[in-house]
Formats: sequence, structure tokens, C-alpha cells
Amino acid sequence: MKAYLIMGIAGLFLLLAALATWLVLLRRKQSHQTRHLRQLLDLADRLEADLKTCRRGLQQAHAVMSLNPDLPATSEQDARHAVDGGLRALLQQRMWIRDRSGQANSHELAEATQSMHRARERLQPLLLALSQAQQDLDSAMREHINRETSA
Repeated sequence: MKAYLIMGIAGLFLLLAALATWLVLLRRKQSHQTRHLRQLLDLADRLEADLKTCRRGLQQAHAVMSLNPDLPATSEQDARHAVDGGLRALLQQRMWIRDRSGQANSHELAEATQSMHRARERLQPLLLALSQAQQDLDSAMREHINRETSA
């Protein structure tokens, strides 16, 4: 009888140890998913800010160019459509996050995070080029104004 009691207690301890291990692993998985989700939401916010910065820069550049008929005409509409397309794609990503992130596994969340990273990496050189173009336009406008006031 004593042997049965010892085996019962040992079995109970093994069951408790297995349950504790399962809870630790579950908590770790949830923590991992939460971290991925936070990172994904942060990246979405950053990408949205980048796209809005791009939109403002394009609007400023086109406003400057519209004041000077000597500058070549550009397709403001195409640029606006490109930025709006990026914002629409980001909205779809945010809807996926809202609707599916609760059921998504870590791999899917990591994949979405990597996709967002790649989008930001592709946008960064364009933002830098836009900033440089804005500076060049500002310089050209100052030179143009200086020539007109000197003449």
C-alpha cells in the first residue's frame, strides 16, 4: 500500500511538472507573439509616417515647381497615386493585423514584420532623394528670385 501511495505522489509530481512546463512554454510563445505584434504595429506607424512625409515633400516640390514655368513639368498625379497606393497597402496590412494577428502564429507575424521592414528600406532612399530634390529646388528658386531682383 505504501508503494502505491509513493507511486501516486510521484505521478502527481510528474503531472504537475508537465503542467508547469506546458504553462511556461505557452507563456513564452504568447510573449514571443506579443513582441512580434508590437514590433509590427510600431513598423506600421513608422511606415505611415514615412509615407506622409513623402506626400508632404512631393506636395511642396510640386508647389515650388508650379511657381516657376522654367522648370520641367512633372507628373504630380503619378507621384500622388504612388504614395496613395502605399497608404492603401499599409491600410490592408493594418486590417490584417486587426483581423488575423490573434490567430497568426509566430512565423506569420515574423513574415509580416519582415515585409514591413523591406517596405521601409525601399522607401528610405526615396525619402532621401526627395529631401535632396527639395533642397535643390529651393536653391534653384532662390537663384531665380535673385536673378529677377538683380535685373
